[in-house]
Amino acid sequence: MAGELVVLVNPAARGGRTLRLLDPVVRRLRAGDRPVSVIVGTSAQDALERACMAVAEGPEALVAFGGDGLVHLAVQAVARTDVPLGIIPAGTGNDIADALGIPKRDPLAAADIVVAGKTRVLDAARIGEDEWFAGVVACGFDSKVNERANRMTGPPGTAKYLLSMVQELRSFAPIPFTITIDGEVVEQEAMMVAVGNTRSYGGGMRVCPDAVPDDGLLDVLVVGAVPKGEFLRTFPRVYRGTHLGHPAITVHRARTVTLDAPGVVAYADGERIGPLPLTCTIHPGALHVLTPAGP
Repeated sequence: MAGELVVLVNPAARGGRTLRLLDPVVRRLRAGDRPVSVIVGTSAQDALERACMAVAEGPEALVAFGGDGLVHLAVQAVARTDVPLGIIPAGTGNDIADALGIPKRDPLAAADIVVAGKTRVLDAARIGEDEWFAGVVACGFDSKVNERANRMTGPPGTAKYLLSMVQELRSFAPIPFTITIDGEVVEQEAMMVAVGNTRSYGGGMRVCPDAVPDDGLLDVLVVGAVPKGEFLRTFPRVYRGTHLGHPAITVHRARTVTLDAPGVVAYADGERIGPLPLTCTIHPGALHVLTPAGP
């Protein structure tokens, strides 16, 4: 009989609307009488502690049933272990799953990928000594919009983010960044800086469209200072990944990058990390992930 799958669940994903899919997903994972257990934490910290304890027991895989935030949490438990990560996308954006070829709107198809058991060895990046990420770190205009949206009580869903973006743009000014890329210091005013292991965030914004999650490098995208109108016209191109041709945008590739700027909070995989400065370091081969492609 196949080894145990441990399913880590975010009951609040999409406002709880996808929780009804959990039972069909678990039934699909139990194909061939495979043992499956489910973890539902009372808080993020409780879920992480339970996930780490489960990984220590050596299951066949830890499976994240939720969005990018839950994948981020699961990565903390499985990075630099031999336990593969399975992903059942059940959140709003599901950018990490999408970057790895996992169907982001079909949980049962994603469950079939977990059952197939094809493992791909990928990179993960570390922020300081304590935090891993698999997707994108955001700093600047986008993280300020997130900060503002998180303080708002309404409207619901994406409308809150759009309203926050409009409000933030009114007072936003280019930020003086100090960026250290593999030891080389760049001081530049910028609208935003993104550090990507995978290509997208925010539900399909391909901010680092050429990022490859197993090349041993981070993509560092810098959007230099531009007038607000120009920024507003250029920003939507991020959904197609065609923004890289803009003259104010530069992309670097690095193993280690340090970001510093006054009054800026960083987000990683959509989760709030904290104020700059921070240092991101790539760790090649730190993750084993169940994907359609396999090795």
